[in-house]
Amino acid sequence: MTPEEKKKALQDALKKWEDTTLKETLDRRKESREQFITTSSDPVERLYTPLDLSDLDYGQDLNFPGQFPFTRGVHPTMYRGRPWTMRMFAGFGTAKETNQRFKYLLEQGQKGLSIAFDLPTLMGYDTDDPEALGEFGKCGVAISSLKDMEILLDGIPLDKVSTSMTINSPAAIIWAMYIATAEKQGVRPDQLRGTTQNDILKEYIAQKEYIFPPEPSMRLVTDTIEYGTEQLPLWNTISISGYHIREAGSTAAQELAFTLADGFEYVRWALERGLDIDSFAPRLSFFFNAHNDFFEEIGKYRAARRMWAQKMRYEYKAKNPRSWLLRFHTQTAGVSLTAQQPENNIVRTAIQALAAVMGGTQSLHTNSMDEALALPSEHAVTVALRTQQIIAEESGVANTIDPLGGSYYVEAMTNRIEAQANEYFERIEELGGVLPAIAAGFFQREISEAAYRYQRELDMDNRYIVGVNAYKGEEGYSIPLLKMDPEGYRRQSERLADLRKSRDNGAVGQALDRLRIAAQGTENQMPFILDAVRAYATLGEIVSVMKEVFGTYEEPTWI
Repeated sequence: MTPEEKKKALQDALKKWEDTTLKETLDRRKESREQFITTSSDPVERLYTPLDLSDLDYGQDLNFPGQFPFTRGVHPTMYRGRPWTMRMFAGFGTAKETNQRFKYLLEQGQKGLSIAFDLPTLMGYDTDDPEALGEFGKCGVAISSLKDMEILLDGIPLDKVSTSMTINSPAAIIWAMYIATAEKQGVRPDQLRGTTQNDILKEYIAQKEYIFPPEPSMRLVTDTIEYGTEQLPLWNTISISGYHIREAGSTAAQELAFTLADGFEYVRWALERGLDIDSFAPRLSFFFNAHNDFFEEIGKYRAARRMWAQKMRYEYKAKNPRSWLLRFHTQTAGVSLTAQQPENNIVRTAIQALAAVMGGTQSLHTNSMDEALALPSEHAVTVALRTQQIIAEESGVANTIDPLGGSYYVEAMTNRIEAQANEYFERIEELGGVLPAIAAGFFQREISEAAYRYQRELDMDNRYIVGVNAYKGEEGYSIPLLKMDPEGYRRQSERLADLRKSRDNGAVGQALDRLRIAAQGTENQMPFILDAVRAYATLGEIVSVMKEVFGTYEEPTWI
């Protein structure tokens, strides 16, 4: 039978099945839903068959894991070789409190650190700055100086752990504090392993924690890529992040397209700096969301690997196969957590984590059940870590590589998300690239429209959230929440005041002057930032010097 005859036979069989088996069958929940849709509002067909894969080249796309274009995974052994890194995001209050949480998590079997910083730190303010009042330690740990970083990492051997830091606008400064702390432990920069998020483009697109305008911010990012390439060969200098794009309300395809577009923009800037692509591309990493729709998320991860590999190999001419690999960390969807019936969040997180694992993530953070109410308690974060450990040790999903590869539904979903992302690439290029698209408000409008559509579907009961608009329980149900040290702010402020008195302020002033001159020129700023940090200049002082040179960014208003 020829391929055309096989296709015709399948079409005939499918029509017969629909005409007979389904003739008197109603869609389940038909009366309460207009249609079956993914989390991204894309329609889901009743059944998927090889007819939905007519454009799929099995010879290439369903290659073996560890082989180009890596649809089935970046490693030939995947989790049979070793499990993903269980990296629980943690940080609250003072550096001392968070240090204790880190040590607890490492004792419980966590494999790497992941540092959350509070809002003043994320925005480049010292704890005692008037602009920071009321925000101390609420969404992460407060780090205002090298002294704080030393306390945060006290007793943690930095040559033996891998550390991820979720910091963006002041990423170069916080990274310098980490490097300087390691030096004090006797650990060389070339021994350090970890990741700095350092993804400023997604701040303009979604999260809005920017300080400087886009061009000087991109220069800082490129400085860190260059410095890391030369001095920290084991460090991922950027974690190109779709997570926050998705948290802002994007669809899966928007998350994928906008994240990869940002990644290619960083590549272009590094190439313009004169770096060889194979010198830095192997250390680029990614950070994706794991949302509620199990199969859509798996398709997104598989499409991401394929698209990155093809662009890096054929458009950017990378020759090192490691430059083609899209390695990524995943975090379960914080935006999906509900304050209502918070223990339901354990189940949501487990499903999302399973999607990340089935999609081939390299590391994973699982959110805690109480995060819609407060920073996670020790009990809640332990349950979240145990969720990953149960998936790894009990479920059997890590026993084989890409177990859903070849599924008609998963392959069709992978292809559809890739096609949607490619359409976005074309629209971004028509606008002149990522920075002009940000200036035009393109990304922001696309995300806001997707978020509005999702909310309308909830309001009209076209989709359900258990405990919110379906299966509501009794009001007043609660769980124990984290309580932070009420004296933490006072102690942190006093330590900052003591630091400013005890340090060599002449050396601080000289280091800041040298940094100002470097910022005004074209030199790589990392060595000058490091000198300022070693002299115990504070985060706010260093950022203030940069503000003098670069100015600050205010987002335009679009009508």
